[in-house]
Amino acid sequence: MKKSLLILWGTCAVMLLLALPSQLSAQYDDDGPYAELGVTIGPSNFLGDLGGGPGKGQTFLKDNNFQLTKLSVGAHFSYYPKEYIGARLALNIGRIEGDDNVINPKGGLEEARYNRNFNFHSSFFEAFVGVEFFPTVFLEDDPSDHYHKLRPYAMVGVGVFHFNPKAVDPLTGQTVELRPLRLEGQGFTEYPDRKQFSLWQPNIPMGVGVKYFLSDNFSLGLEVVLRKTFTDYIDGVSTTYIDKALFNNYIGTYYTPQQAALAAHMSDLSNGGLGGYPGYGEAGQKRGDATQKDSYYTFGIKLGFRINSGRDYSSSTRCPVLRF
Repeated sequence: MKKSLLILWGTCAVMLLLALPSQLSAQYDDDGPYAELGVTIGPSNFLGDLGGGPGKGQTFLKDNNFQLTKLSVGAHFSYYPKEYIGARLALNIGRIEGDDNVINPKGGLEEARYNRNFNFHSSFFEAFVGVEFFPTVFLEDDPSDHYHKLRPYAMVGVGVFHFNPKAVDPLTGQTVELRPLRLEGQGFTEYPDRKQFSLWQPNIPMGVGVKYFLSDNFSLGLEVVLRKTFTDYIDGVSTTYIDKALFNNYIGTYYTPQQAALAAHMSDLSNGGLGGYPGYGEAGQKRGDATQKDSYYTFGIKLGFRINSGRDYSSSTRCPVLRF
């Protein structure tokens, strides 16, 4: 219910922001709407329970592991009813990873994550709608003229993404899909508050960028977008260890005997993958941080091509405001 309300709230916010042009259009001269098609390519990275920096686990970039950066690509369609505001529909695919092995242990609180020895990787697909706002347009003499203009902007939206966490077994090198193993007792009667997570989740993309017009119809941009999510299971790690004997109780319900044994093994990869390192693997001991939801971000290089404009620039007077 909360997720549905958030999506509804976000959609209403997008509609409200798109209604602003009709209220502000009298403030400057504008030649009307146009649309844009574009592509994006750039690095993507994960922010969650796995990996991180020295000391206590932190939020956002303080726990970012740049060595795990992967690639994402995407395409977008944007509609600009006015020069200072637009709506974007975007589709993106990419990959994200997390790994306790990349931590540099220095004898601090990071040792707990390093000894935990978890890893994950996942591809992702996302679709979102968002609103872009260009505040410097109000400083331009002729907003309808784009040639060699530089425009910073902010963006916020609502979306949905798909993920599927997998991990490499350090003993065998085998890649294991984590969700079917229910490693923290999801769906078990012993843990009624731990529901099986969905691989489709809502997100809220928030970002800033800058757009440079190579010509009146082509633009090149740089943009960083953080995705706030409402799940802590992108990496398959969230709360506490469970009693490994419980996996056998659900043979025939969730597991075959082989799957139950695999779940018991993958639930605790401490001690180099053997499990049983002191302080790990026992029921109730901390496995992840359930107080912080996972997130991910992308840094994109964007190329855009304006379409459906119908404007005549042959007689326009170009102005040097915000041009380089």
